Amino acid sequence: MTDDMLSFKEMCAKFAVTPRTLRYYEYIELLQPHKEGRTRFYGPEEVQRMQVILRGKRFGFSLEEIRQWLILSQTEGNEAQRRGIVAIAERKLDELIRQREALESAIADLQEMRDAAAAGQLS
Repeated sequence: MTDDMLSFKEMCAKFAVTPRTLRYYEYIELLQPHKEGRTRFYGPEEVQRMQVILRGKRFGFSLEEIRQWLILSQTEGNEAQRRGIVAIAERKLDELIRQREALESAIADLQEMRDAAAAGQLS
């Protein structure tokens, strides 16, 4: 193998994921390592795909949404992938803003209840 290939163990260590996680990403075909017998090797493309997967997960995207990004890149190129990411990111931002507003409201209500209880005014 060439120097730019990572072993299974190196890939797990590089991205701080468990072997089970890495195998699962392969099972659902988000990653497709080069195989020599039972040994797997990950090249620059797989490393890049893993970065996309983890970034997407960090922002709360589903694995299916991440799969769509990766498919867009393969079938229609990077520009289509960028447009798809922008559209999905807009939807996710709207969702996160709504969640933040709901949390802020719940926090305010809980603080009000706490303050009323502390003052003996809870009914």
